Parts: sequence; structure tokens; C-alpha cells
Amino acid sequence: MFKPNYQNIVDAARNVEPKRVPLYEHLINAGIMERITGQKFAHHYFAEKPDYEKFFAPYCDFFRVYGYDTVTYEACVTEILPHGGALAHPRPGYIDSPEKFESYPFDKVPEIYAEFFRKKFDALKKTMPDGMLAIGGVGNGIFEIVQDLTGYQSLCLLAYDEPELYAALFKKVGDMLAAIWKWFLREYGDAFCVVRFGDDLGFRSNTLLPPDDIRAHIIPQYKRIVDLAHAAGKPFLLHCCGNIFSVMDDIIGTAKIDAKHSNEDQIAEFRVWVDKYGDRIGNFGGIDTDHLVRMDDDKLVKLVTETYKYCGKGHGGFAIGSGNSIPDYVNPEKYLLMIDTVRKLRGA
Repeated sequence: MFKPNYQNIVDAARNVEPKRVPLYEHLINAGIMERITGQKFAHHYFAEKPDYEKFFAPYCDFFRVYGYDTVTYEACVTEILPHGGALAHPRPGYIDSPEKFESYPFDKVPEIYAEFFRKKFDALKKTMPDGMLAIGGVGNGIFEIVQDLTGYQSLCLLAYDEPELYAALFKKVGDMLAAIWKWFLREYGDAFCVVRFGDDLGFRSNTLLPPDDIRAHIIPQYKRIVDLAHAAGKPFLLHCCGNIFSVMDDIIGTAKIDAKHSNEDQIAEFRVWVDKYGDRIGNFGGIDTDHLVRMDDDKLVKLVTETYKYCGKGHGGFAIGSGNSIPDYVNPEKYLLMIDTVRKLRGA
């Protein structure tokens, strides 16, 4: 007789040991949900004439039925960026010169975003189960949005060829993103208990930009968004993939994030993140997504149990789930084994 209580996630994000260790996922593929439940609902979101309430009702209820205290949802800026798309494709982006930068409609993007996502947020809010609130918000961080407009390789070249433009891009995207967040928190902050964005700064061995560039151009823009979240009374969770140990102290100390998600065992086991930063921020995740594809069941149960026991007591805020997300190639049975193991360990 599970009863969700979003306060568990709030406590974990604020680095307070929650009464019940919450389950957390950055993303669960709707197709995985359909395969587990036998319900078909994803098409309502993407239809020519979408019915968002028919999508969100079973989507939200999945989180309730399977033991979550919150519903995960974020609406990504890169879905609506004029001339965007370079983040998802290895090609040059639209902004490659000062002229393109000056003519880009940054000021119009917040209005485009609000118009595109308003009905989706309304439906999410209307279908939220009792005892639950959402975790998420405005998807994509500063680095991802800049890449979507420039392309990664082109951005690296701009750092040397056009250093003033390179610096101005991060500031202008920060202005744009702050305007979107102000609208979101004003209109839908009451539906979200923890807010976040994802901004992958690293890969397996290092950061994607020099650490000094991240400190100079990205982290100050993070602080603007985190400050807005805090002013609205919301803890802020950063989802960030990669080896970012070189800038973590700055992200915590300057940007003032409350919690961090994403871990990959080939970079560092989850307990390394907990040992390094558990006295300052909440840590979400724990189970490398690759293990939900390939690990033997007995080993997976052992890993989940050890992670839960190590991180769940005496290490501050902790929420358990995959180290990244549940994409469509994850084995649904192994995903269910993970959450069933957690629910047995916590007794609900």
C-alpha cells in the first residue's frame, strides 16, 4: 500500500537523510512504460492532434504504481530553438559569425517556449497523483543550448578564432534561459518540488571544454538559474554526465547546486561521488545504466543492495535509480528487478 510523499525527494535534494530513500530517474522511456504496463499512451503526446491529458494520466500513474514519490518531466529548450539541432547531430551549427549572433532571435525564444509547452505543463499539473509533485522543469543547460546553435567542434574553433563571440554566446544564452525559467517558475512552480536541467559537461576522462572556460563562462550562468530556483523555494538538481571532478567544487561552491545526478562506473563508482561530495550535496543515481542491460540478475541485486545500504544511512541526501536514465534499450525485467529490490529493502 505505497503512498507517495514528494517530501522524500525534497529532503534528499537538500542533503537531508529522507524518511524513505526515494527512487529517482532522470528519464524513463515511455515505450518501456508501455511494455511493462501493457497500456498504449505515448502516441497521445506525439499525435497530429495530441491529447496531453490522455498521455500524462497513465504516465504519471506509472511513477505512483512503481514506488516513486515524484513524476519526472522536463521540457527541453532544444525542441523549439530556431535554427537549432547541432547538439544531436555532428555538424556545424547556425551561429558561426558575429553577424549570425547579432541577428539571432534570442529575445523571442522564451515566448516560443511558453507557447509550445504550456499545454503540456497544464496537463501534467492536472493529472498529478495525490501526494506527488514533479521533478524536472526546463530541460537543457547553458552548454547544451550553445552547442545546439553552434555545434561542438565549431564552438571549440570559436574559442580561438572569435573569443569575444565565444564568451558572448554563453552570456546571451544565460539571459534567454533565465527568462524562460522565470516564466516557468511563475506559472508552474507549484507543480514541481525539485527543479533541474541536464547539461553534460564531460566525457569519460575529462571535461568537454577546458575547466577554466567552464568556470568563466558556464558556471556563472548556472548560478543565475539556481538563484531563481532558490528564490522560488525549490532545491536545484544538476544532471551532468562525464568526468567533471575538476569543476565540481566550483559547481557546488559558486553555482550552489543542491544535488547532482549521473554516474558511470568506468569514470568512478557511485560511492566515490558520495564520499567526495555527500557532506555538501545530495547524490542521486547509483546503478550504472549499462548494468540494467547486461549484468546478471544475482549481481544486480547484490549491487543495488550494497549501494542502498552504503549510501542510504549516514551519507546525507540520497535517491537511488539508474546512473543515467531508462532508455528504450534497457531490459525492462532488469529495471523492474532494480526497483523491486529497492522497495523490498525499504519496506514499501
